[in-house]
Amino acid sequence: MDVRQLRHFAAVAETLHFGRAAARLGMTQPPLSQSILALERELGAPLFLRTKRSVALTPFGQDWLVHVRAALSGLRDLSQIARRLRDGEAGRLELSFVSTADYSILPTLVRRYASLYPGVEIALTEATSDVQIAALAEGRGNAGIIIAPAGGGLPAGLDYRRLVVEPLAAAVPESWIAEGRLRPVGGRLPAAAVIAAPLIIFPRRSAPAFHDLVTGYFSKHGGTARVVQEAIQMQTIISLVSAGMGIALVPASLRNLARTGVRYMELGGEAPMLETGIVWRRADLTPTLDRFLAFAVEAPA
Repeated sequence: MDVRQLRHFAAVAETLHFGRAAARLGMTQPPLSQSILALERELGAPLFLRTKRSVALTPFGQDWLVHVRAALSGLRDLSQIARRLRDGEAGRLELSFVSTADYSILPTLVRRYASLYPGVEIALTEATSDVQIAALAEGRGNAGIIIAPAGGGLPAGLDYRRLVVEPLAAAVPESWIAEGRLRPVGGRLPAAAVIAAPLIIFPRRSAPAFHDLVTGYFSKHGGTARVVQEAIQMQTIISLVSAGMGIALVPASLRNLARTGVRYMELGGEAPMLETGIVWRRADLTPTLDRFLAFAVEAPA
């Protein structure tokens, strides 16, 4: 069967008259009758009960009409669906992100994008920068929000754009301040106090740029980081700070992660600046991804 036969059947079913159905379809009656007969032969069952004076649907024809109408309605929608897919207004976007982005740009970005393009299905996956980059290089996912790699080093075929730059701040146990173990000066944590404290940090293999940014602060102020614990989830790092295991240097936006027993403080001296951006495969720039990239870069942080 073809689409024309479905339209022929629907017209006869709705008019219950071959002549009126033929006129609606802009054809003569004999070819219409032949089309219905051919359709009935293909289906192996009659669609209409015919007499010289009337035409009626068989029970089989009544049941099948529901599905034919749904199929024809779907066909009418295909051109609109194609336009929306072509223009990036529908489809699927597989987006991965680092845990730090969950407290800065990600919530606002996803919320605004979803409100503008509700026809796009967004699949979110949290992963460290190294895992995201490897997955994209292997052809998995559409894009990732990562911490900018040092020196812009990315595998061939991947592109990157900056989204937000923010200073690092210190996450410290409140109990240490109450006990006098840490002494803020003017609301800031002096560099000497940072250097003297045990440090909780991302492992370098997972976030080399972020790791080097943190340890570089120690080197710049004449010290060496004394790492007591590593963790790949920012929530875990803050939990360890809350438990009094050490301090952590984190993006300033992490103040949005309120945790009992943790205080966020500005760093003494010049605070390191952390860059977060979006990475994607150059060869797989779908209309949906292209629309998202344009939106992400233009959207205010």
